Amino acid sequence: MDGFGVTVAFWILAAVTLVAGGGVMVSRNLLHAVLFLILSFIGVAGFFVLLSAEFIAMAQVIIYVGAITVLILFAVLLTPRASRDNSETVWALPGMLLAVCLAAIFLFVVHDTQWKTVTDAPLLTTQDLGHALLGTWVLPFEIASVLLTAALVGAIMLTRSAEEEAEDALA
Repeated sequence: MDGFGVTVAFWILAAVTLVAGGGVMVSRNLLHAVLFLILSFIGVAGFFVLLSAEFIAMAQVIIYVGAITVLILFAVLLTPRASRDNSETVWALPGMLLAVCLAAIFLFVVHDTQWKTVTDAPLLTTQDLGHALLGTWVLPFEIASVLLTAALVGAIMLTRSAEEEAEDALA
């Protein structure tokens, strides 16, 4: 896809995704950080749409924006309020130095790499992938969903206070 609209959409998505990623890093409220993370995931899904990979974009939205973010929100809301706020840490300066070094390495690699474009049609179509996911691989996906549900129930049970346990025992 080429054109002025695609270029403008790319730069808008890049700005939104980077600002949202920065919001995740600097947010002092954990709930706000998760909301910025949702926006960042949606920006990444927008990049997949620009690459004409609509199936992967929808998978990004369903898996990351839907499932993973809801799981993170449950974890945030189940933690005690006192441990939910991000306080200052001694690791802020080393973390920023590491981030700058990694950014420099990434920019060097992106600039130095000779990127190749592929003009051939993909070997695997979305229809083939759908048949594989709902046919051959349906059992592993169902097992993974049961394991994630069990992990969520286990997390809820681990965060319950003694008062909540006593209330349930009386009921």
